[in-house]
Amino acid sequence: MTGSDPRPTVLLTLGRLPKALDLARAFSSYGWRVLVAEPYRWHLCRVSRAVAKCFVVPPPATAQVEYLEALGRIVRQENVRLVVPVSEEILHVAHLRPLLAAGVEVYGMPADLLLRLHDKLEFPHFVQSLGLAAPETHDAASPMALDLLGRSDCVVKPVRSCSGRGLSFLPAGSTLPAPAEPMVVQRRVDGAVLSTFSIARDGEVVSSVVYRGTLMAGTVAVAFERVDGHAAIGAWISAFVAKTRYSGFVSFDFVVDADGTPWAIECNPRVTSGIHFLRHEDLAPAILGVPGFRRPRLRDVTRLQQFFPALTETQGSFFTERFAPNLRALRTSRDVTWATADPLPLVTMPLTSLTIIVRAARERRSLGEVATSDIVWNNSADSLPR
Repeated sequence: MTGSDPRPTVLLTLGRLPKALDLARAFSSYGWRVLVAEPYRWHLCRVSRAVAKCFVVPPPATAQVEYLEALGRIVRQENVRLVVPVSEEILHVAHLRPLLAAGVEVYGMPADLLLRLHDKLEFPHFVQSLGLAAPETHDAASPMALDLLGRSDCVVKPVRSCSGRGLSFLPAGSTLPAPAEPMVVQRRVDGAVLSTFSIARDGEVVSSVVYRGTLMAGTVAVAFERVDGHAAIGAWISAFVAKTRYSGFVSFDFVVDADGTPWAIECNPRVTSGIHFLRHEDLAPAILGVPGFRRPRLRDVTRLQQFFPALTETQGSFFTERFAPNLRALRTSRDVTWATADPLPLVTMPLTSLTIIVRAARERRSLGEVATSDIVWNNSADSLPR
């Protein structure tokens, strides 16, 4: 229980990623007591001054029911008022509502919509039905996919994936390899790849950030730059949020073609790195919908990085053509984790992330893939609470 602590309590359902640290610092600075539930015992937020208590919970990818039951116990025992999902685990946490008492809020949209947006096949068809632009996309096992690949360069990716897992590019006329899991074939649009992060409430956009990757670990950006002035992307997001009456976090990846048309290629109905461009002190009132609060302010800095992953990627590219631009991004970008008043998360990151680092090296997978492997949605929700 919170005991004599009079502060309202928020539960973050992940602590290993820098975006979780942003949320923890935001709610702590706003006067809330911050709890973190994590499958890993050691993680980035565990050493933060912003966090009051951490809990070890089962990994949702392999123990969904046990995970939700553990979250429910934390909510009851600690008098939690608000549950805020951080990353891919939102697809599990959205099923928590039946276990909660009246008055406890799970931040975000219902599970059925989140799963539809996360699905790489359903998402483009859904937004096209709303009158919004998305590239032609088909089930890889369908004749339409073979027809599309016969006449266009294509992107092939798993129906459910994150961190760029399983993504490949095929030129027109290629033969589609036999898939090991359900895949989609999507028309490849030429143009600038841009990502967005938005906070929405009741069908209105509270805040949006457009950014691009400047240093990549595979297909995942570990350094990024805010890009202003993309009115067409802003209009697309506003239309989507209004048509779906969206509330919560929502993020998109776009390709902007030569005509300036933004094509939405993927949706992440969760927090992405764009949150780092918003001022910490403005995040909590934006999420809570505080009356009279207008919108989060942008930070003065426009180039940011996750220092240790960016450093590792730069070192690994030493003998390649990517080294010079990687080094430039590393030298000119500010770390997202560092705070003078809360220094331990950055200083101890090699230690608190050691389990992920060792697994990535042993399994020869990217850090991003390993960091989300135990929280991804596995589509086996038949036994989840309704």
